[in-house]
Amino acid sequence: MIQLQGITKSFGSLQVLRGIDLNIDKGEIVSIVGPSGAGKTTLLQIMGTLDAPDSGMITIDGTLVSRMKEKELSAFRNKHIGFVFQFHQLLPEFTALENVMIPAFIAGVGQKEATASALELLDFMGLTDRAGHKPNELSGGEKQRVAVARALINHPAVILADEPSGSLDTHNKEELHQLFFDLRNRFGQTFVIVTHDEGLARITDRTVHMVDGEIV
Repeated sequence: MIQLQGITKSFGSLQVLRGIDLNIDKGEIVSIVGPSGAGKTTLLQIMGTLDAPDSGMITIDGTLVSRMKEKELSAFRNKHIGFVFQFHQLLPEFTALENVMIPAFIAGVGQKEATASALELLDFMGLTDRAGHKPNELSGGEKQRVAVARALINHPAVILADEPSGSLDTHNKEELHQLFFDLRNRFGQTFVIVTHDEGLARITDRTVHMVDGEIV
Protein backbone atom coordinates (compact mmCIF):
# COMPACT_ATOMS: atom_id res chain seq x y z
CA MET A 1 0.00 0.00 0.00
CA ILE A 2 2.83 2.42 0.89
CA GLN A 3 6.40 2.10 -0.38
CA LEU A 4 9.14 4.54 0.56
CA GLN A 5 12.54 4.17 -1.10
CA GLY A 6 15.64 6.16 -0.21
CA ILE A 7 13.78 9.10 1.36
CA THR A 8 16.05 11.93 2.47
CA LYS A 9 15.18 15.38 3.83
CA SER A 10 17.27 18.26 5.11
CA PHE A 11 16.38 21.67 6.49
CA GLY A 12 19.41 23.82 5.80
CA SER A 13 22.44 21.98 7.14
CA LEU A 14 20.32 19.71 9.35
CA GLN A 15 19.66 16.31 7.77
CA VAL A 16 16.38 15.06 9.25
CA LEU A 17 15.83 11.87 7.20
CA ARG A 18 18.75 9.71 6.05
CA GLY A 19 17.65 7.28 3.35
CA ILE A 20 14.39 5.82 4.69
CA ASP A 21 13.14 2.56 3.17
CA LEU A 22 9.75 1.40 4.42
CA ASN A 23 6.94 -0.81 3.10
CA ILE A 24 3.49 -0.87 4.69
CA ASP A 25 0.89 -3.43 3.65
CA LYS A 26 -2.78 -2.80 2.91
CA GLY A 27 -4.87 -2.97 6.08
CA GLU A 28 -1.84 -2.81 8.36
CA ILE A 29 -1.79 -0.61 11.48
CA VAL A 30 1.78 0.61 11.96
CA SER A 31 3.11 2.83 14.74
CA ILE A 32 6.23 4.97 14.34
CA VAL A 33 8.06 5.67 17.59
CA GLY A 34 11.28 7.34 18.63
CA PRO A 35 12.67 10.27 20.60
CA SER A 36 11.83 13.88 19.78
CA GLY A 37 13.87 15.03 16.79
CA ALA A 38 14.07 11.54 15.30
CA GLY A 39 12.24 12.67 12.14
CA LYS A 40 8.91 10.92 12.76
CA THR A 41 6.61 13.82 11.93
CA THR A 42 8.71 14.84 8.92
CA LEU A 43 8.45 11.29 7.61
CA LEU A 44 4.68 11.28 8.13
CA GLN A 45 4.29 14.63 6.33
CA ILE A 46 6.32 13.32 3.37
CA MET A 47 4.28 10.10 3.37
CA GLY A 48 1.14 12.25 3.28
CA THR A 49 2.49 14.40 0.40
CA LEU A 50 2.32 17.51 2.62
CA ASP A 51 6.06 17.93 2.14
CA ALA A 52 8.45 16.75 -0.56
CA PRO A 53 11.60 14.72 0.06
CA ASP A 54 14.96 15.89 -1.21
CA SER A 55 15.41 12.49 -2.85
CA GLY A 56 13.71 9.12 -2.99
CA MET A 57 10.42 7.70 -4.27
CA ILE A 58 6.98 7.42 -2.66
CA THR A 59 4.32 5.03 -3.98
CA ILE A 60 0.83 4.97 -2.44
CA ASP A 61 -1.80 2.48 -3.55
CA GLY A 62 0.14 1.83 -6.76
CA THR A 63 0.61 5.51 -7.65
CA LEU A 64 4.07 7.08 -7.78
CA VAL A 65 3.18 10.29 -5.96
CA SER A 66 6.74 11.63 -5.71
CA ARG A 67 6.60 12.56 -9.42
CA MET A 68 3.28 14.42 -9.27
CA LYS A 69 2.78 18.17 -9.71
CA GLU A 70 1.20 20.12 -6.83
CA LYS A 71 -2.30 20.28 -8.35
CA GLU A 72 -2.30 16.52 -8.97
CA LEU A 73 -0.96 15.93 -5.46
CA SER A 74 -3.74 18.00 -3.86
CA ALA A 75 -6.42 15.99 -5.66
CA PHE A 76 -4.72 12.69 -4.82
CA ARG A 77 -4.31 13.66 -1.16
CA ASN A 78 -7.96 14.66 -0.84
CA LYS A 79 -9.21 11.34 -2.23
CA HIS A 80 -6.66 8.82 -0.98
CA ILE A 81 -5.23 10.08 2.33
CA GLY A 82 -6.94 11.04 5.58
CA PHE A 83 -5.18 12.97 8.36
CA VAL A 84 -5.70 12.98 12.12
CA PHE A 85 -3.66 15.43 14.20
CA GLN A 86 -2.92 15.70 17.93
CA PHE A 87 -5.16 18.74 18.20
CA HIS A 88 -8.28 17.97 16.21
CA GLN A 89 -8.00 21.10 13.97
CA LEU A 90 -11.79 21.42 13.69
CA LEU A 91 -13.11 24.72 12.35
CA PRO A 92 -14.84 26.41 15.34
CA GLU A 93 -17.55 28.17 13.35
CA PHE A 94 -18.92 24.90 11.90
CA THR A 95 -20.87 22.07 13.51
CA ALA A 96 -19.49 18.56 13.88
CA LEU A 97 -21.50 17.49 10.83
CA GLU A 98 -20.25 20.40 8.73
CA ASN A 99 -16.63 19.80 9.76
CA VAL A 100 -16.87 16.18 8.64
CA MET A 101 -18.40 17.19 5.30
CA ILE A 102 -15.73 19.73 4.28
CA PRO A 103 -13.30 17.29 2.56
CA ALA A 104 -16.23 15.79 0.63
CA PHE A 105 -17.20 19.22 -0.69
CA ILE A 106 -13.57 19.84 -1.72
CA ALA A 107 -13.74 16.56 -3.65
CA GLY A 108 -16.86 17.77 -5.48
CA VAL A 109 -19.38 15.55 -3.68
CA GLY A 110 -22.93 16.91 -3.63
CA GLN A 111 -24.69 18.15 -0.49
CA LYS A 112 -27.09 15.21 -0.18
CA GLU A 113 -24.43 12.51 -0.60
CA ALA A 114 -21.94 14.31 1.67
CA THR A 115 -24.55 14.73 4.42
CA ALA A 116 -25.55 11.07 4.26
CA SER A 117 -21.93 9.89 4.41
CA ALA A 118 -21.07 12.25 7.27
CA LEU A 119 -24.11 11.19 9.30
CA GLU A 120 -23.23 7.52 8.76
CA LEU A 121 -19.70 8.12 10.04
CA LEU A 122 -20.87 10.15 13.04
CA ASP A 123 -23.28 7.33 13.87
CA PHE A 124 -20.41 4.83 13.71
CA MET A 125 -18.46 7.11 16.08
CA GLY A 126 -21.41 7.24 18.50
CA LEU A 127 -21.88 10.95 17.83
CA THR A 128 -25.28 11.13 16.13
CA ASP A 129 -26.69 13.31 18.91
CA ARG A 130 -23.68 15.67 18.68
CA ALA A 131 -23.87 16.31 14.92
CA GLY A 132 -25.34 19.81 15.35
CA HIS A 133 -22.88 20.90 18.06
CA LYS A 134 -19.89 23.15 17.43
CA PRO A 135 -16.42 22.16 18.67
CA ASN A 136 -16.60 24.29 21.81
CA GLU A 137 -19.65 22.25 22.85
CA LEU A 138 -17.81 18.90 22.51
CA SER A 139 -15.48 17.06 24.87
CA GLY A 140 -11.88 16.36 23.88
CA GLY A 141 -12.69 12.77 23.01
CA GLU A 142 -15.71 13.80 20.96
CA LYS A 143 -13.71 16.38 19.02
CA GLN A 144 -11.06 13.82 18.16
CA ARG A 145 -13.69 11.33 16.97
CA VAL A 146 -15.19 14.05 14.76
CA ALA A 147 -11.68 14.61 13.36
CA VAL A 148 -11.40 10.89 12.61
CA ALA A 149 -14.78 10.95 10.85
CA ARG A 150 -13.57 13.91 8.77
CA ALA A 151 -10.46 11.92 7.80
CA LEU A 152 -12.68 9.05 6.63
CA ILE A 153 -15.33 10.97 4.64
CA ASN A 154 -13.73 10.43 1.22
CA HIS A 155 -13.04 6.73 1.90
CA PRO A 156 -9.23 7.13 1.76
CA ALA A 157 -7.03 4.09 1.47
CA VAL A 158 -4.58 5.47 4.04
CA ILE A 159 -5.06 7.25 7.39
CA LEU A 160 -2.03 9.10 8.79
CA ALA A 161 -2.18 10.14 12.44
CA ASP A 162 0.32 12.36 14.29
CA GLU A 163 0.11 11.86 18.08
CA PRO A 164 -3.68 11.42 17.76
CA SER A 165 -4.22 10.64 21.46
CA GLY A 166 -1.56 13.02 22.80
CA SER A 167 -4.08 15.51 24.19
CA LEU A 168 -6.55 12.96 25.60
CA ASP A 169 -7.03 11.47 29.06
CA THR A 170 -6.54 7.74 29.66
CA HIS A 171 -10.17 6.72 29.04
CA ASN A 172 -10.45 8.68 25.78
CA LYS A 173 -7.05 7.42 24.64
CA GLU A 174 -8.15 3.82 25.03
CA GLU A 175 -11.41 4.50 23.18
CA LEU A 176 -9.58 6.20 20.30
CA HIS A 177 -7.01 3.42 20.03
CA GLN A 178 -9.77 0.80 19.87
CA LEU A 179 -11.55 2.92 17.27
CA PHE A 180 -8.59 2.61 14.88
CA PHE A 181 -8.88 -1.19 14.98
CA ASP A 182 -12.67 -1.07 14.61
CA LEU A 183 -12.27 1.17 11.56
CA ARG A 184 -9.66 -1.09 10.01
CA ASN A 185 -11.96 -4.06 10.47
CA ARG A 186 -14.99 -2.18 9.08
CA PHE A 187 -13.46 -0.17 6.22
CA GLY A 188 -10.09 -1.86 5.56
CA GLN A 189 -7.95 1.28 5.81
CA THR A 190 -4.20 1.27 6.35
CA PHE A 191 -3.12 3.28 9.42
CA VAL A 192 0.28 4.87 10.08
CA ILE A 193 0.46 6.45 13.52
CA VAL A 194 3.28 8.56 14.98
CA THR A 195 3.06 8.21 18.75
CA HIS A 196 4.89 8.48 22.05
CA ASP A 197 2.20 6.30 23.64
CA GLU A 198 3.79 2.95 24.48
CA GLY A 199 0.39 1.35 25.07
CA LEU A 200 -0.74 2.20 21.54
CA ALA A 201 2.57 1.09 20.01
CA ARG A 202 2.30 -2.29 21.74
CA ILE A 203 -1.09 -3.12 20.22
CA THR A 204 -0.37 -2.07 16.63
CA ASP A 205 0.47 -4.72 14.04
CA ARG A 206 4.03 -3.44 13.74
CA THR A 207 6.20 -0.80 15.40
CA VAL A 208 8.82 1.12 13.42
CA HIS A 209 11.58 2.64 15.57
CA MET A 210 13.33 5.82 14.40
CA VAL A 211 16.51 7.40 15.75
CA ASP A 212 18.37 10.33 14.20
CA GLY A 213 16.50 10.17 10.90
CA GLU A 214 16.94 6.44 10.38
CA ILE A 215 14.86 3.32 10.97
CA VAL A 216 16.62 1.09 13.49
